[in-house]
Amino acid sequence: MGLRRLAAILALPCAVLFLTSCLARRRVITRNKTGTPQALLNADKEWLLQRIETQYKLMDTLNATVDMAPAVGSVNKGQITEYKDVRAYILFKKPAEIRIIGLYPVVRTKAFDMASTGAEFRVFLPSKNRFLVGRNEPLTVPSANKLENLRPSVFLDALLIRPPGANEKAVVEDLTDEDNAVYIVRFLYTGPDGELHQARAVYIDRLKLRIIRQILFNPKGDILTDARYSDWRGYDGVPFPKVIDINRPQDEYGVVITVVKADINKPIGDEKFALEQPEGTVLQVLGSKQEERPAGAESSASRKKQDTN
Repeated sequence: MGLRRLAAILALPCAVLFLTSCLARRRVITRNKTGTPQALLNADKEWLLQRIETQYKLMDTLNATVDMAPAVGSVNKGQITEYKDVRAYILFKKPAEIRIIGLYPVVRTKAFDMASTGAEFRVFLPSKNRFLVGRNEPLTVPSANKLENLRPSVFLDALLIRPPGANEKAVVEDLTDEDNAVYIVRFLYTGPDGELHQARAVYIDRLKLRIIRQILFNPKGDILTDARYSDWRGYDGVPFPKVIDINRPQDEYGVVITVVKADINKPIGDEKFALEQPEGTVLQVLGSKQEERPAGAESSASRKKQDTN
């Protein structure tokens, strides 16, 4: 065997070793925050839909004391301003009754009182001496004060992860890579235009098969609500997230809700959801041309009619 051929044979393992060390790259898996390797759990579409439906059916009423951290701004504009925690009380009863009372930090006077019993909502803002009434529809003319754009229906949509509606179809996507290990259940529907639209997307992690996120879309595909759920705990035997992070990019506000205390499935009377306009406050009917006027005040047209009679 020639010296040249022998040298080539001896150099081959070294070359392979050299190439392996240069070309190989270790990829760090970041999806597991604990740092301890954990096997991923598997589920099919039927199981995931059953999981969502079961979670929805477990809670009929909620009476919770929470801390709220509101924020205004937008990641799209690169600026977000956070406010100090607001102590709040949330009452909920199926199918769609909700009331939220917020108190200012330290002094604990009432910052807002809002209620919704379905299609209509009511909001009392003591600092503005205003009482707002409107329908639970997307805002067409948002207030310059972003926190005045808060609506009880937004909280309701975040608190409840609903199963698919009668006109919705579900598809499942497995998003598993170095950073993520989630199933995404997308709820689709056919709009009046005959096109397919995405109504919601529910994220279920593959480490514990817990719901960690829900995104609601408008027909154009814009994100209306992006709600993230963490630190699930048992309240009266019902699993519920201790922290709910709600973002409304179109309305440019968000709020982080941290549960302090929660009673689930305890009786709540209908009177708890009745929010009447306080005397002397200014009524503002949103989405209407009706003029603003104090509570109990008669319109000039009504007075003239009575005078003529």
